[in-house]
Amino acid sequence: MPERWRFVLITLAALIGVAVTLSLGRWQLQRAAYKQELFDAVQRQQGLPPWSNAQLAAVQPDAVPNPEAAPWLHRPVQLQGHWIAGQTLYLDNRQMQGQPGFFVLTPLRLAAPHEDVVIAVQRGWGPRNFLDRTALPEVQTPEGLVTVQGRMEAAPSRLYEFGRAGADPDGQKSRIRQNVDIAEWAVASGLPLREWSLLQTGEASEGLRRDWPVVTAGVEKHHGFAFQWFGLAALITLLYVWFQIVRRFVRPRHARS
Repeated sequence: MPERWRFVLITLAALIGVAVTLSLGRWQLQRAAYKQELFDAVQRQQGLPPWSNAQLAAVQPDAVPNPEAAPWLHRPVQLQGHWIAGQTLYLDNRQMQGQPGFFVLTPLRLAAPHEDVVIAVQRGWGPRNFLDRTALPEVQTPEGLVTVQGRMEAAPSRLYEFGRAGADPDGQKSRIRQNVDIAEWAVASGLPLREWSLLQTGEASEGLRRDWPVVTAGVEKHHGFAFQWFGLAALITLLYVWFQIVRRFVRPRHARS
């Protein structure tokens, strides 16, 4: 290959490499900015005054097509109602502070005059009995009117499972689930469950811990990736300048002089 064409091809490859790595670095910065905006929105929402029964009941289930823009998402609430203890479910293989166990879900029927609204409450975490995998943790569910504090969230996250668990809590064993579909749960139980959940907060009580993970922006990894891409672009530029400019044109000129 002639020396001139070799120089042209190396130059084109260097330009493409720099353009690609700079583009990837900018994309990582854009992802970081997007996640920071989401985090700031969550923080603003969590800093609002808590909703009461009436305010939550006024929200129509299908009023917002995009759940991520729902006015109730991450909103603090302080609700009064009655536990429906017989419909409690236990989500298996859930960890808290590195320990495996259950997330305990119990429906809460709002107090009158909003008793037509039922919310699935993620009440907390309970330990698993490894000697008897069908054993349930001891959870105290008060009777009568209760006050529950927390924040509104989407339905509990789903884990991978083989097959598909049914939605009907029929008997002791089927109350242990890998995942729960709130819409199917509502149909099977006959309860008017809203398709979101309440994440109960506060100190440990009723046999449950509530050390929920702290939400962070998570922008550090994107900044790290951006630094790597920009660094690679700088390395390509330096190598090109040294081998194709300095050693090819500058040093021979000084040698002749």
